[in-house]
Amino acid sequence: MEGNSFIPYLSADFSEEEIARRANNFRHQMEGRRSLRFFSDKDVPKDVISDLIMTASSAPSGAHKQPWTFCAINNKEIKAKIRAAAEKEEYENYHGRMGQEWLKDLEKFETNHIKEFLDTAPWLIVVFKKIFDMEAGEKHKNYYVSESVGIATGVLITAIHQAGLVTLTHTPSPMNFLQEILQRPENEKAFLLLPVGHPAFGAGVPVLQRKKAEEVIVFYE
Repeated sequence: MEGNSFIPYLSADFSEEEIARRANNFRHQMEGRRSLRFFSDKDVPKDVISDLIMTASSAPSGAHKQPWTFCAINNKEIKAKIRAAAEKEEYENYHGRMGQEWLKDLEKFETNHIKEFLDTAPWLIVVFKKIFDMEAGEKHKNYYVSESVGIATGVLITAIHQAGLVTLTHTPSPMNFLQEILQRPENEKAFLLLPVGHPAFGAGVPVLQRKKAEEVIVFYE
């Protein structure tokens, strides 16, 4: 390509055998990923959290707008405020907002409106999507915002697992309280809350089965 707007892409250039080996190894590593609700209060260094977030921020985005902000909270007082507000919303969810089918589907997880992990986990990462950007007092449109932020969040969850830590996708809908507590600007809307840390000693997870390949893949050859 001509001009100065492109630079050469340097590929890894693995052999076919190495590609297959790496793909299979990574698949099996990620099959061990589980959402966890029981966290240790053991600290995780700030630099680790920064690396995880910057890995997430390498994700592709519409027109390379990178329409995300990651708020990493280690402050105990702020975490307590988030837990109190989240449990208030979750109580309403479990006692009226969620229909019987939804509640039935949640039974196997044995969850309720009490969210101790919001206090216990050493870090909370709140992912905000930026509906638009503000530059010099002017609005600038972002594109495919939810798709872009969703991809970045997936990369973040993968990075957390690869680092040997655990997380949980938490959506105490509605999440307007996160924007208020963290004093985020009007162009940012809460997308997801992720507690991050080490698993508690003896932590358990539900017995679940992931769908098989033939249930999720359709090949056209």
